[in-house]
Amino acid sequence: MLIGAVSLHLVDVRIPTHAVRHQSARLECHYDLDGETLYSVKWYKDGHEFYRFMQNSTENVVILSSVQLSSTGIYRCEVSGEAPFFETVTDHQRMTVVALPDEGPKITGGRARYQVGDTVHVNCTSGRSKPAAQLSWMINGQPADAAYLRGPRTVVLGREGLESSTLGLEFVAGHEHFKRGNMKLKCLATIATLYLVSNEESVEGERPQRASVMESRGTAAPSGSRADRVHASSSNESHNPCVACFTVCYLSLLLSTA
Repeated sequence: MLIGAVSLHLVDVRIPTHAVRHQSARLECHYDLDGETLYSVKWYKDGHEFYRFMQNSTENVVILSSVQLSSTGIYRCEVSGEAPFFETVTDHQRMTVVALPDEGPKITGGRARYQVGDTVHVNCTSGRSKPAAQLSWMINGQPADAAYLRGPRTVVLGREGLESSTLGLEFVAGHEHFKRGNMKLKCLATIATLYLVSNEESVEGERPQRASVMESRGTAAPSGSRADRVHASSSNESHNPCVACFTVCYLSLLLSTA
């Protein structure tokens, strides 16, 4: 927003949309006097002045050290020219101070193994933060269907008003939910561009059991198979040669006696 003449103007006002609690925040206000004489550069938070640069100052940066949750608010830079016109230009931006979670998201309620037709019902709960982390679910690397989601639910914890959120995931397992016999469930927790942490669990699908070795050995070979032919041939050959051998030996004995 501009107030007064247009010769004095702002070039760039940089106010971060988010800052991390206990870290510093950098506020910048760049302007062009365009021949005017600078009178002051003032900074406001929620309408209350908290810092100013006076004449002949070349400073255009303010560092807020160790910001707290209470540092959240609307910050405004106001630049004014010298008399007689006292031209003024101003711009503002809201800055939110974030308390990051002290731990990653946790997945609860799952089982080690599922089979097609089972109901999968798991929950993902974020660590305490301000604001609460945004949660999302992925199944085998793909975003979960919105119809599967339950929640989120947010609770306020402690005197500082830190928040924890829970997002449920519930669906009936189908063949499409298993990749190479496994199902991967991932929960992601995000806060703006400052925080992105995920947790993933891999569960197995039921695999059909193979027949035991003893069962396979007890299975009869089909009629006419090679095993049947070998067995029948061996039986005939073991009987007929013995009869022929006995007959030849008996005739030889009679001839020698005579």
